[in-house]
Amino acid sequence: MYDAGMSTSVESRRPGVGTAPECCAIDGEPLDAPDAERIAGLFKALADPTRLRVMSHVAAQGCDSVCACDLIDVLDISQPTISHHLKKLVEAGLLTREQRGRWAHYTVVREAFAELCTFLSLD
Repeated sequence: MYDAGMSTSVESRRPGVGTAPECCAIDGEPLDAPDAERIAGLFKALADPTRLRVMSHVAAQGCDSVCACDLIDVLDISQPTISHHLKKLVEAGLLTREQRGRWAHYTVVREAFAELCTFLSLD
């Protein structure tokens, strides 16, 4: 039943529509093709649940590196699977790898995440 006191316009149901504070826009210029390819590659690497788990464990260490051997037990994933996902994250530029004896150690590439944050920042 229609109530004359209720507004049915979209603008009246969405607070702030048409006002600057509620409007979303990418801060800066639209991406060119090379930048879009690079950023899509970062998102593609993160678009896997296992890789997100791996990244969260490495990122939780801050600036400290994480040994691949430690991730095996923490994530309850086999060594070949961990290695595969770490390799994908390194290839995407999200992690760096340093060989120390038998094991590789991984660190977050902060600049890559800063670029993702900048892209995702809607003001």
